[in-house]
Amino acid sequence: MPPTRAQAVLFDRDGTLVVDVPYNGDPDRVQPVEGARACLDRLRAAEIKLGVVSNQSGIGRGMITYDQMEAVNARVESLLGHFDGWFVCPHAPEDGCECRKPKPKLLLDAAMEFGIAPTACVFLGDKDDDAEAARNAGMPMLRVGAALTLAQACDEILSPQKT
Repeated sequence: MPPTRAQAVLFDRDGTLVVDVPYNGDPDRVQPVEGARACLDRLRAAEIKLGVVSNQSGIGRGMITYDQMEAVNARVESLLGHFDGWFVCPHAPEDGCECRKPKPKLLLDAAMEFGIAPTACVFLGDKDDDAEAARNAGMPMLRVGAALTLAQACDEILSPQKT
């Protein structure tokens, strides 16, 4: 359940905002999920900060370069509009870093950079690691997928909450 008034919405990138292409280093392969631009524009109109929090282990595994990942992220922005922050873990799972979801560091970093309490943010993701990262950060989370589309999650975030 999102907070009464979300001040920021953080998104997982692959499978949430764009169709998941494993280890994508090619901007031409970026395809937004249905309704992504409309959802993001509605959140922007409500003056909600937007961020992307993404594990990109293809960098740590040597499958893509950091520059390729940045080119893909630039393509995401060209299709979906500006994000207020990008928070990326470039490490492979076996690196044991502190920033890889399900650890909460990147979610907490985003909230801190935006000057917003984690409880005033909502994280949207599509995987178990996303849900666990949100729990670990004390942040409300909505899981998109078969049961909840991105457009429906956007509706839930923007709908007035009953107190």
